Amino acid sequence: MFSRLQNQGQMVQGLMSTQPQEDNFLVTFLNDTAVVQVPTRLSVLEAVAFKQTCQELTLKSETLKQIIIDFKETTFMDSSGLGALVSNFKIAQEKGIEFILQNVTPKVMAVLNLTGLDKVFSIDSHEDTSLLPNQKLDEELPATHPSVRSWMKRLIDIVGAIVGLVITGFLSVPIVIAITINDPGPILFNQTRCGWMGRPFKIWKFRSMCVDAESKKALVVNQVQGAFFKNDNDPRITRVGRFLRRTSLDELPQFWNVLKGEMSLVGTRPPTPDEVASYEVPEWQRLDVKPGMTGEWQVNGRSTVRSFEDVIRLDLQYQQNWSLLYDLQLIVKTVLVLFNKNSGAV
Repeated sequence: MFSRLQNQGQMVQGLMSTQPQEDNFLVTFLNDTAVVQVPTRLSVLEAVAFKQTCQELTLKSETLKQIIIDFKETTFMDSSGLGALVSNFKIAQEKGIEFILQNVTPKVMAVLNLTGLDKVFSIDSHEDTSLLPNQKLDEELPATHPSVRSWMKRLIDIVGAIVGLVITGFLSVPIVIAITINDPGPILFNQTRCGWMGRPFKIWKFRSMCVDAESKKALVVNQVQGAFFKNDNDPRITRVGRFLRRTSLDELPQFWNVLKGEMSLVGTRPPTPDEVASYEVPEWQRLDVKPGMTGEWQVNGRSTVRSFEDVIRLDLQYQQNWSLLYDLQLIVKTVLVLFNKNSGAV
């Protein structure tokens, strides 16, 4: 790929030239500006080539001052496409190159609105697509995975969340008392996580760590490899917190996230923004489904998962195997895992 793109470094200065790129990426040059034509679909295969194309543009031209991304033909963009777009934006910023989105279609704009990136990118469109009504916005959002549009899965989530919140109400009294006695302070802990398509949301848990846990994170050794954090003997975890984590009682408030539609009962592991920031383009695929309270990582990995590659493998395995019956099977397996004394929270 790199050898094929080296000729771009010899672009004709001051004159317009067009060169077809791999995967239908057409790049047009005019003086210090490069216009990249995005194809109809921007999913994982196209997204990898898209990132490489823009990266080569920034590396091979010392005079490039502006990159325009033309979306006039694009009718589908999934999480990987979004990841490539974010990555290209960061690379351009590092090089001091202006990065502009042009001719953004309603379907692309719907994704940008969902994630809040419409306020981050410079967007030059002929039509005002930033004020789409909520109903129309939902209609324009991509069906990145069958589970996203499954009304039956959503119904199971709502019923399960209501039942879970009732159970949480009963169990919260002894949990609140135990947390307060063991380590006085806030009962609930919230943290920003990334949901479907990378949309940020607040995840809720019963607090299992000391009050100033976040400020002490840098003092704790990360025992896993890759873009997530874990330490089996994390000193920030309280005595009550260890019990809550071992039994997953700390996660009961997440039924509220499920009821709101930010999470599902079953899905992929919800990553933090820091994790997502370190993703390569293909790894964004795990955001094509909603994150879940449980999933493959819970029943097949849990505390034994020691590398980010394993997390990706389990999350993609869930996407490939998904069905309503498979969700129910994972819920049953999760209950069985919770009674395993060797299990532990992720």
